Amino acid sequence: MRRLPLLAALLASLAGAQASPALPSFEGQVLYQVMPDRFADGNAANDAGVNRADPRAWHGGDLAGLTAKLPYIQKLGATAVWLTPIYRQQAANSFDTAPYHGYWPADFRDVDPHFGTLADFDGFVKAAHGAKMRVVLDQVINHYGYEAAAVKEHPAWFNGKAECDAKKNKDVDCPLAGLPDLKQSNPEVRTLLRGNADFWRQQGVDGFRYDAIKHVEAPFLKELLARDRAAGTWTLGEWYGADTGTVADWQRAGLDSLFLFSLQAAMQQSIMGGQGLGRVASVLARQDELPRPGEVALFLDNHDIPRFAQGSLFEDQAQTRTRYGLRALMTLRGVPVIWQGTEIALRGGPDPDNRRDMRFENEWTPAERQVFETARDAIAVRKASRALSVGTQKLLPTPTRLEDDLLLFTREAGGERVLVAWHNGKARKTYSVRLSALDLKADPQAVTRSLFTGQDAKLSVSGGWLHLSLPGEDAAAFEVGAR
Repeated sequence: MRRLPLLAALLASLAGAQASPALPSFEGQVLYQVMPDRFADGNAANDAGVNRADPRAWHGGDLAGLTAKLPYIQKLGATAVWLTPIYRQQAANSFDTAPYHGYWPADFRDVDPHFGTLADFDGFVKAAHGAKMRVVLDQVINHYGYEAAAVKEHPAWFNGKAECDAKKNKDVDCPLAGLPDLKQSNPEVRTLLRGNADFWRQQGVDGFRYDAIKHVEAPFLKELLARDRAAGTWTLGEWYGADTGTVADWQRAGLDSLFLFSLQAAMQQSIMGGQGLGRVASVLARQDELPRPGEVALFLDNHDIPRFAQGSLFEDQAQTRTRYGLRALMTLRGVPVIWQGTEIALRGGPDPDNRRDMRFENEWTPAERQVFETARDAIAVRKASRALSVGTQKLLPTPTRLEDDLLLFTREAGGERVLVAWHNGKARKTYSVRLSALDLKADPQAVTRSLFTGQDAKLSVSGGWLHLSLPGEDAAAFEVGAR
């Protein structure tokens, strides 16, 4: 009889475990990144200090403009929008630069007048949700702006020179780019930052992109992430330069997703740089280290690095290779992220050149329109295929003689299988490879065309061989039956 209470407790525990909510997930989503000041101006009344000729000044983009352009983002096919910070910023410029980017906050719980008002943000969130799109908001938890009033009003909130000099972990306890560095071990700071997350969650935000997590005290970050997860908020962390190991470590620590910088660098080198595909294969080969590979953020470029298309001296080549990169991105397991303008192969060097104003349909060249149509089709193909959007991913062992020019993997879900082929050869080429050499089993299959519209790529299977006819510098995807 004494065992009954123990048994009851065990059963209750098991029932609780079975009833535990699913982890927040963006697997199957396509995320579009916007820097509001550089996207669209919908309200000229808030254009104080605007000078579009100066890449370091305010350019006038705002929440009204972003809301008006949601149909454009929908047309592209993205299912979620990530905004860089919209907080009220420091009033003054620093280093001859305005805080247009949003990363020099003065008040974490208000909208900067250049972007609009809290009511404008509410209107944007409602419009996005009405269009079945999720909203991800950038959250700064490492610092305040250089000229923020809090720096003088609450000096105990910040790590000073003494703390920096005394600590071994300079990344955490010293200022990033000289910005006033928040001391997350301070109870008031912890309360402030937890409250910021709660505030924006109450505004309807579905996910947070946490900036510069490499520079944040780990115990506090883990606490914050646990609160977000309990509230059902998806979290995306930016650890600049993160490889698979770093992403895996932080997924285990509570982040749902991080940006896989090592894959971005490999794709930049291989696809835009025209080098071999071996570096990409090396990154993909580590996928099994990831606790949640379907949540990892994958990207070609963003607001902190030169544009993907800047990697070629020749604009026409950059556009061709961006089309290749966009198709390749949409074949991978994870959450694809498109930085505004990448869908038209917008060019730009280091900050601030990589933050040029967005241009829309009436301003595009025919070549830019072609890049957009490729992006839109690739996203549509991904969304229409369960295997490409949420399926498992298996890297195939390409023969050594082909590994510079050919990368093969399969995506599979619910009985649907897609074979993906990235081809780095400069010209069309036909490949025939034994299925056994690829560790691939497949029934004979007649000539099958790529899933991507307008792409002249073909696959067939016969006599134990896989035959591929591929255009130069492109990525293709084919439905393949399983044996």
